[in-house]
Amino acid sequence: MDRRRFLTTAGVATAARSVRGAACGDEIDSAAGPRPPGRPVTMHVGTQLGPTTPEMLQFFKRHGVDHICGFPEFSADRGYWTAEDLRKTRDLCERHGVALDMVALPFLSSSHIDRDGRGAIMLAEGPERDRDIEQIQKMIVACAEVGVPAFKYNMSLLGVLRTGSVPGRGGSHYSAWRHRDAREDPPLTRAGRVSEDEAWERISYFLDKIIPVCEANKVRAACHPHDPGVPPNGFQGVVRVLGTPEGLKRFVSIRESPYHGLNLCLGTVAEMLQNPAREIHDLIRHFGARRKIFNIHFRNIRGRRDDFVEVYPDEGDLDMLRVAQTLHEAGYEYMLMPDHMPRHRDDPQGRQAFAFGYGYIKAILQAVQAIDRRG
Repeated sequence: MDRRRFLTTAGVATAARSVRGAACGDEIDSAAGPRPPGRPVTMHVGTQLGPTTPEMLQFFKRHGVDHICGFPEFSADRGYWTAEDLRKTRDLCERHGVALDMVALPFLSSSHIDRDGRGAIMLAEGPERDRDIEQIQKMIVACAEVGVPAFKYNMSLLGVLRTGSVPGRGGSHYSAWRHRDAREDPPLTRAGRVSEDEAWERISYFLDKIIPVCEANKVRAACHPHDPGVPPNGFQGVVRVLGTPEGLKRFVSIRESPYHGLNLCLGTVAEMLQNPAREIHDLIRHFGARRKIFNIHFRNIRGRRDDFVEVYPDEGDLDMLRVAQTLHEAGYEYMLMPDHMPRHRDDPQGRQAFAFGYGYIKAILQAVQAIDRRG
């Protein structure tokens, strides 16, 4: 197997269409123009389902998944994984015919700060913040050494907020968020009050120290938006600056770099909008034209900002085939991952739902290619 071709996805740029974004409020000129019809669909089905074990890799291969975001093992005492840890994960993936396209950092996750023992970066806690940033810098160097081109992370204090679940098809349960029903319990987290300015200062401090290392090592950093967005005055004392389209635009403009971008969760972005089915395409074009989309969580919702449920991808408000066409036209070329799939008591680990998601994405990609060939 050609490891360089198999693992390296950085540095392949395709033409983006010129867009005039109604949701973006600006105009982008692209000399290349729209993607010509008949071009290969280079985006592909992926997953971030862990752990990265032989059992899980066989599960992925059975369902047509050849590219993953993996989870290297690491020593809790050390707190980060090394190049050797990462190499073992890469080699394990290769033995199963799977490309390790991305890795998840062992901290900066989507957990709530009151349940996260490793929150110094977003808490701006003195020497611990710089220690954690230094460890991420070491992991970026390790990615470059081993040939893993990207990592994903969150910059969140509140994690994923939900108000409960509602019944879904076949006895499934769909996760829901209705802001009017949300309780701020407790009123403040251990982070205390975090204003918009404080949140941006902490994010900028992190990016100023991380993105130059990404550039030096040619490793992409993909940040997940805040899920969900909350009112401007915040929730539990925390303003979520990455919970609006404007916040995401500001985020990618900090430390402008081809290695600084988004793990763009379509469900989370839809949760920011009043008319997701219409508005999401302009946002995809906005970030796609700037080459800021490094990973896609290919999920769907019913509803709108402050009031939605997470559903199977084929029954939400987003036209997922049209969304995939927009991604293709915008030059996106990386993974499409199922995420936040509905749960059922007969499927406690969620594997049935994710298997459905993989097949659905593969069919969507085949449809996009067939439509594109017809021009």
